[in-house]
Amino acid sequence: MSNITVTKNKDKQVNLINNELHIRSVDRAKKDISTWRQALISAESVNTPNRSRLYDLYDDILLDGHLCGIIAKRIDAVLNKSIYFEQDGKRISDVDALIGSNAFRELVRIILQTPLWGISGLEFLPGRELNYKKIPRKHIKPQQGIISYEQNGVEGIPYTNLPNVWVIGETDDLGLLLKCAPYALYKRGNLGDWSQYIELFGQPVRVMKYDSYDEQGKQQLKQALEESGSSLTLLLPKEAEFEMQNGRYSNGDGKLHQLFIDTLNAELSILVLGNTETTNSSNTSGYAQSKVHAEQQLQITKSDMAYVTNVLNSPRFISVLRGYGLPVGNGHFVFGREVDLDDLEKRLAIDEKLAAHIDISEQYWYETYGITKPNND
Repeated sequence: MSNITVTKNKDKQVNLINNELHIRSVDRAKKDISTWRQALISAESVNTPNRSRLYDLYDDILLDGHLCGIIAKRIDAVLNKSIYFEQDGKRISDVDALIGSNAFRELVRIILQTPLWGISGLEFLPGRELNYKKIPRKHIKPQQGIISYEQNGVEGIPYTNLPNVWVIGETDDLGLLLKCAPYALYKRGNLGDWSQYIELFGQPVRVMKYDSYDEQGKQQLKQALEESGSSLTLLLPKEAEFEMQNGRYSNGDGKLHQLFIDTLNAELSILVLGNTETTNSSNTSGYAQSKVHAEQQLQITKSDMAYVTNVLNSPRFISVLRGYGLPVGNGHFVFGREVDLDDLEKRLAIDEKLAAHIDISEQYWYETYGITKPNND
């Protein structure tokens, strides 16, 4: 299946591309909009494009709970669909074991993650069953067609002619997470500001005053404040004037922060799911609006399913399956059909009217409504 070498020792050791790479930890330094812009400039460089900083940023923003949740929701919508392999209209049961394995499920997950990141890479390992290792995205240089030894390096292993290496994605695609990053970063900063707001105005402010000449009294008051809790405290001379502006008058008890977060979450939901109502319920939402949004998300799911089948049916992956001895022949992967009762009810009403005027084959009825054709037909 591949040209990687295997030693003839008792314990077989494969010379993997991943073993040649110098893997670096994810950069967890503080990131903001300027970090995103500089990472984008580096990734789009004509002479020396480098996605390392951008992918470190992607790893960082995926810690956002809302973003992580809606991505999982989009991916799970496809993972939970049934899929099988067929040839000449007949299901090939010999491939069912592969499709039911965790390795295949994770493979489909990686394929679905590709539009988010822009690119994904797999290195298939020799053996009797499907086995692979993910290639770190920071080391894949699609413009140069190499897998670099260092994430910021320009030297590496050409992969375009390696039969056991599969790189998925378009050369210039930086992924959907590029558009999600600013909203996630603004949200993170806003949460910090909100936390500070709660710290300032969420507890009463304790103000104690002392005579400026009474140093002993000042120390006693200071000790009393330190021992009486962690609320905001102020220790002032009686002669001093003190006025604390209440931010609640301009911020509506912190609702401004909540409104900003809701807006950012809505933008993220639209980017990933194409709607907001299937994740959060707004004050103006109703059944009709929710149904429209659900249909919009269904269209994205259908598009993802078409993308998955196109990738799985690519000549590169089919040849990989042949290398594992699977009887794929000239077949292809297809998703099982799911019945939508509402759509079928509408279609049946139309079909019944058409049947009164034109002849409709029996095969159409069986296929359209998912009815098994009897053997004695």
